[in-house]
Amino acid sequence: MDIELSSEDLAFRDEVRQFFKDNAYKPGDDYNQWRLDWFKKAREKGGWDVPKWPKDFGGPGWTPTQHYIWEQETARATLPWDMPFGVGMVAPIIMGYGNEEQQQRFLPDIRARTVNWCQGYSEPGAGSDLASLKTKAVLSEDGSHYVVNGQKIWTTAAHIADWMFCLTRTDDSGKKQEGITFLLIPMKQEGIEVKPIITLGGNHTVNTVYLTDVKVPVENRIGEEGKGWTYAKGLLQHERTGLAGLSRSLVALEGLKENARSVTRGNGTLMDDGSFRAKVAELEVDLLAAEYTELRSLASAQAGAAPGPESSILKLKGTEIQQRIQKLTMEAGGVFSAAWGDKSVGPKFARGGMAGYLASRAYTIYGGASEVQKDVIAKNVLGIKRSSK
Repeated sequence: MDIELSSEDLAFRDEVRQFFKDNAYKPGDDYNQWRLDWFKKAREKGGWDVPKWPKDFGGPGWTPTQHYIWEQETARATLPWDMPFGVGMVAPIIMGYGNEEQQQRFLPDIRARTVNWCQGYSEPGAGSDLASLKTKAVLSEDGSHYVVNGQKIWTTAAHIADWMFCLTRTDDSGKKQEGITFLLIPMKQEGIEVKPIITLGGNHTVNTVYLTDVKVPVENRIGEEGKGWTYAKGLLQHERTGLAGLSRSLVALEGLKENARSVTRGNGTLMDDGSFRAKVAELEVDLLAAEYTELRSLASAQAGAAPGPESSILKLKGTEIQQRIQKLTMEAGGVFSAAWGDKSVGPKFARGGMAGYLASRAYTIYGGASEVQKDVIAKNVLGIKRSSK
């Protein structure tokens, strides 16, 4: 595996950095207008507004190495707010399994960021064991629409979403992975109730969604009836790689070191404390090891391989590393990390440290809990089969 950047890759990195510099947000500017202008200019660069989309659908057609460079640079730059569910999650499913009419109907608005999407996967009894979902979709007698009844939970951004891409059960007579159908459901309609869930960190990002006799036109079904599990698995592999957040963790780790150097400890700083420095060093070693796993994955992609079980390794280790960074940040802030609200107490970075730490508890749950990732790794990486007993 060659991890050295070529002269072409270095030139691309410089171009990306210059673009971010030229289009950076300036304090006082209208944020919403800057956001729209940024995506417009990124599109004019040749698909930079949808970097992971295939060239046939308007993406840039980058190599895996260029994608890696983009992830590294975006972790350091200030980019416009962007929801992942449309551009990064449902769009690839529509491209890969939707028909031409669905692609023409949904993709332009997704790319323009004029609609918000949410993901209707988890249920009260089907979180980590997603295939056990019970939300039922029954096809009408005339075959024109489905009637959907059920409950989804931990649905991020459902309260601001216009659409939900949803896994529903259309047949429960066979294996639980079979009989699952992928539907696109408008959120602003009768029969859909969204109730907020306030997380440990005091934030409202996730929700419970109740679906009662919700009508979904059959033309909103992606692919074949009963094949939704196949489509969902491909999406999850891409999602898990993104949730690893290794590029963001590299930047966050540097920020942690800088913050620790601002905290007085005896005659020096917290970074001079042997115990704390050892924790940071151990974290950095683990992060670099995970990054090499990501580089190996990129090398496989460069050779034409599709995302595979290595996405579970990245998700498992990447989210654990994110949690450890949050924990050490809270530790660096000391007693001041427990301060809530806008009142300035102690080091600036410490304010809300506890909220960040509590919120990070979810990192190893969403996108498939760590136990699920370990099961995938055991079966598909280590080749360990379940006992028949």
